[in-house]
Amino acid sequence: MPKKTLTSKIIKLILAIAICLLLIFLNPRNFFNPVRGTFLKISYPFQKTFYLAGQKTHNFFSLLFSIGDYKKNNEKLIKENNELSAKLADAQDQKRENEELRKQLELSPRGKYNLEPSLVIAQDPRGSGSWIVIDKGKADGIAEGMPVIVFDGILVGKISEVYSNSSKVFLLSDSGSSTNVSDVETSAKGILTGEYGLGLKLGMVEQTDIIKSGDDIVTSGLGGLMPKGLLVGKIDQVSNSSDKLFQEAVVRPKVKYSDLNVVFAIKGVK
Repeated sequence: MPKKTLTSKIIKLILAIAICLLLIFLNPRNFFNPVRGTFLKISYPFQKTFYLAGQKTHNFFSLLFSIGDYKKNNEKLIKENNELSAKLADAQDQKRENEELRKQLELSPRGKYNLEPSLVIAQDPRGSGSWIVIDKGKADGIAEGMPVIVFDGILVGKISEVYSNSSKVFLLSDSGSSTNVSDVETSAKGILTGEYGLGLKLGMVEQTDIIKSGDDIVTSGLGGLMPKGLLVGKIDQVSNSSDKLFQEAVVRPKVKYSDLNVVFAIKGVK
């Protein structure tokens, strides 16, 4: 049989079946009710199978979409939680800073000096440190040379550089630092210098003066740039200079410079 004839017969058969099925389902004047009922009865198991399979497929894709939505919602919740945690941490940090500032304000000699409270926002990365940066500058009336103290009037350094809203402070331990001081117990005078961020050294003390371990060292007020009586530290060890002309001593600071958080710039004496 020629291939074209076979194809033509198949097409005619398909069309005939399609017309019959269409007539059965359209069922004009209920003429095909018996045939339709028999067809539906025979095809019911297949319809049920296809329906259940369709439902499972629908449920499967619904589950996939639900997982996708859940993942998006979960990521959104995690992001919001991280943002809230960051805000809470920042609020707690500000609260802690405010509490520390208030505590040190109560201990600071406000009745004697015009003080500008400041937070330390950077420091020498070498550990013990020789400088810090504070969050107050020209806009707050800060000027170069101003003494910087902590609670109870303990001197820690001087303003060395001033910017609009911040300032750099050279600590007493900086190698370029030099301060006129005296021994509280004996009134012996000398010059306090920094030891390259490692500590403090008292020098230029005359041999006739008396200094001893445990004595408190304060600013002498000589030179007029530094108020008198600011506490610096305690004498730890006394010796003679290499030329034997003067006495010198290691001075132990009253505070650990690397732990500074709140300081006060002395803008003037009241």
